[in-house]
Amino acid sequence: MSALKRKRGGKGPGGKAKKVKLVENGNKPQTTEMEQNKEITVPAPVSMGKWRNKERVLVFSSRGINFRTRHLMQDLRTMMPHSKADTKMDRKDKLFVINEVCEIKNCNKCLFFEAKKKQDLYMWVANVPHGPSAKFLVQNVHTLAELKMTGNCLKGSRPLLSFDPFRSEFLCFFWSQPFVDHVFTFTITDNRIWFRNYQIIEEDASMVEIGPRFVLNLIKIFQGSFGGPTLFENPHFESPNAHRRVIRMATASRLREKQMVKELQKLKRVENKEAVTRDVTDDVFATPAEERPVHIELEAPAAKVVKKNKHKAFKRQRKQTR
Repeated sequence: MSALKRKRGGKGPGGKAKKVKLVENGNKPQTTEMEQNKEITVPAPVSMGKWRNKERVLVFSSRGINFRTRHLMQDLRTMMPHSKADTKMDRKDKLFVINEVCEIKNCNKCLFFEAKKKQDLYMWVANVPHGPSAKFLVQNVHTLAELKMTGNCLKGSRPLLSFDPFRSEFLCFFWSQPFVDHVFTFTITDNRIWFRNYQIIEEDASMVEIGPRFVLNLIKIFQGSFGGPTLFENPHFESPNAHRRVIRMATASRLREKQMVKELQKLKRVENKEAVTRDVTDDVFATPAEERPVHIELEAPAAKVVKKNKHKAFKRQRKQTR
């Protein structure tokens, strides 16, 4: 401890400590008004007015996640400097165990990613340990390494949160606080929450996207942390199992329709087919002609006489014509 540090009732750097005189019987003597004015009193410590964020967010997941979810968690930890990490939780454990994990890590907020069937990703957002908590279905995940956006921002700076389209009123905020260089937007479209991260590059609110991006489909909001009475339930939510079942049923109905069309074509071919007993093309070559009497020769025909030097006579004839 520094020697110049002032102790309560001790000797400070700029004054003298009060000396208490004792009488023989051990009682304190009565002090006069002048002596009371010379007493040095140490005031109670007063806060300097600087607010410190002592909240910590625990970001971790269950076993069975894929590489895309792991990269998404790393991106969220990068965007939130006040976050902490932990090992993956076993899928057999109950969700109430997360409250104890947050207490051990000294965290009062939690982002827990739960993977099911190696293809469905759920995200729990909870206020530990008293609640409330919300469960979302995460869809259309695109990480920072995958997007390769041109935007960039300070790693530890605090973002501006936007829950509606940007308006001109935000410009005053940009000018008054120049250290705010990026914005987290939560837009509700198609009964879903669309998350985007933008960098503020100019004072006229021109922005460029940084990433990551994902879509949250709200399922339920509970009163407690990771459970309890249901405060809100999304009527537009459709589970991934039901969605896949509808796709399979539509594919099966198309296949059945194709099979029925093939069977109908076969039936039409059988009905239109006629049983042919004779060949229709036989009458094409049947031509009418007069009947002639049949003459039978009983004697052999006479032999023809062959003239000699017939070839030479033909040559002489050709020469004469020339």
